[in-house]
Amino acid sequence: MWIYYPKYAKISLGLKLSRHMKYTIKDLRVDFPTEEACLEWLVTWLYPDGITCKKCGVVTKHYKDKGRRSYSCSTCATHIHPTAGTVCHNSHIPLTDWFYAIYLMSTNKAGTSAAQIQRELGCTNKTAWRMMHQIRKMMDSPTSLLMGEVEVDESYVHANVYKRSSAKRKYGRTGNRAGQILFGAVERGGRVKVWHVKSAGVRVLQPLINTNVAKGSLIHTDGYRAYDKLPLWGYQHRTTNHSIFEFYREDSSTQNIENVWSTMKPRWKGTFKHISPKYMQAYVNEFTWRYNHRNSISTFWALMAEFASEKPSAKPE
Repeated sequence: MWIYYPKYAKISLGLKLSRHMKYTIKDLRVDFPTEEACLEWLVTWLYPDGITCKKCGVVTKHYKDKGRRSYSCSTCATHIHPTAGTVCHNSHIPLTDWFYAIYLMSTNKAGTSAAQIQRELGCTNKTAWRMMHQIRKMMDSPTSLLMGEVEVDESYVHANVYKRSSAKRKYGRTGNRAGQILFGAVERGGRVKVWHVKSAGVRVLQPLINTNVAKGSLIHTDGYRAYDKLPLWGYQHRTTNHSIFEFYREDSSTQNIENVWSTMKPRWKGTFKHISPKYMQAYVNEFTWRYNHRNSISTFWALMAEFASEKPSAKPE
């Protein structure tokens, strides 16, 4: 996959940058200093072969409309809006702010709070919160099946009662009253998928495994009984018995999925006070997206490749 990259022309998202070629905040400020520079990049990314006028039906010259995020056909004056169908559609927030927020969320491994975005952009907390959830829509899990050797496990997320005394009274001394269940599957050396589920029962976990893990894969689990029927579902199965403190065997372990939990959950507690169950999956997608792009040449440009979540249209903003 290729993406227009101002500093290095075109680069493949499958290659690695050297230590001296990491995309920094200085590069961002040079490449996108103004609204016009951001819009020009967006047009280049969405229309690499030129803008096709919907009325003329062919590629024509388009001119930027003064004071608007739109372009007009030089032949028939039909308008095209590059931001239509993107996460900043119908938004009056400057594109420079959007790009900066995307940079922070794609590069900050510990996550970024809405309060931090608010302070850095000088906007309201409500605006920062909405921007972040719009950006999280770009961070969906991979749709292709996991295969090879796959580790699966469930985990529990409790309210961080140490952030607020009121939370301790509401959720209990340890936060157990507000426990949310996560279920994850990770390829060894590859991608991870995580879901916020209502229960850790076999009726919930079986459909997720069947629809996201290729048949015939070798699945590693702990001794949880919900995984006992994996061979009947068409998978190879190996286990480690955590109840007797067996966390590693020569032929089986779940250390990779445990690493995902140890990466995700402490950072949540350090960055966010409490995550509502309603938005839990969005936060899960954010952290799993960064895990899946840990080997990308630039996480910022990997996320910018998803900037247009839908096909751009001629609808006005």
